[in-house]
Amino acid sequence: MKRSLAMFAFAYHQYGSPNVLRKAEYPDPQPKPDEVLVKVYATTVSSGDWRARSLSMPDGLGWLGRLVFGVRKPRKPVLGTEFSGVIEQVGTKVSGFKIGDAVIGFPGARFGAHAEYITMRAARNLVMKPDTIPFEIAAAIPFGGTTAYDFLVNKGTLRAGETVLVNGASGAVGSACVQIAHHIGAHVTAVCSSSNAEMVRQLGADRVIDYQIQDFTAEGAHYDMVVDTFGSAPWVRTQHALKRGGRMLLVAGNASDMFFGGLKARLRGKRLIGGVASERRDILKTVVDLAEAGAFSPVIDRCYAFDDMPLAHALVDSGRKKGNVVVSVVS
Repeated sequence: MKRSLAMFAFAYHQYGSPNVLRKAEYPDPQPKPDEVLVKVYATTVSSGDWRARSLSMPDGLGWLGRLVFGVRKPRKPVLGTEFSGVIEQVGTKVSGFKIGDAVIGFPGARFGAHAEYITMRAARNLVMKPDTIPFEIAAAIPFGGTTAYDFLVNKGTLRAGETVLVNGASGAVGSACVQIAHHIGAHVTAVCSSSNAEMVRQLGADRVIDYQIQDFTAEGAHYDMVVDTFGSAPWVRTQHALKRGGRMLLVAGNASDMFFGGLKARLRGKRLIGGVASERRDILKTVVDLAEAGAFSPVIDRCYAFDDMPLAHALVDSGRKKGNVVVSVVS
């Protein structure tokens, strides 16, 4: 039987501050034969949501933002890159899931999780939620966890015993990088503010550098890998911290490094690896398994009520969040 009730979602129809967000009523989405309908219990406000809503892009990439998110107005008005929830309907061609299953979903660039309900293709980025992980924590696993794993393991091939520096170690991606690199067996140096130093040590950092008083690039070539999750360590600086043959992983950065960094690095006998993190289901399953095993736990800065979605966005806009900002849709 099809649902006849309406749902609420937060949407935006112009770029700008959190004030552009409006709570609106929408018809319940109906799952296609290969989809499931999920009642969203928790979601997050990620840096992806911030970029899409504010159209804040790295230097030189403003034009790309409009091509991706919408030239004149937002192409996808309901944001939300990740969620946890419970399946309420199952399409006729779906196998492996049933009504009542607790799941973790990663719509990623397709967005749509800032709503009471969302449909997802069962074969895409949807996995079972472990019973031991609360919904609020589960919702924060996909974005930071998959980005960190894909860059460190798939793109950067980090190995046990290597030295890795994580710039922006207290953010959603950075804190996941610290934990996953520690789990792999790397020696981890974390760059963050002094107020977050103890937190990143507890996550597995062997050493912490306060970026406000020390420049990690001035110490010499100590690292096999440098991960810039914040965009504040361009190649022109980071190259001095890398050993011969070292790799820079550019999660966030300027247009010059994104387009020409690979060539600049090769001329120095090093590598710069950028691009977009993969949103594959197998990566999501891997990081959820790591979370279930206790090797990775997303850092939660604050959890807001659904009606306080604009406040959650405002905290992300401030640039002062630690880890993830969660929104509880079902209280």
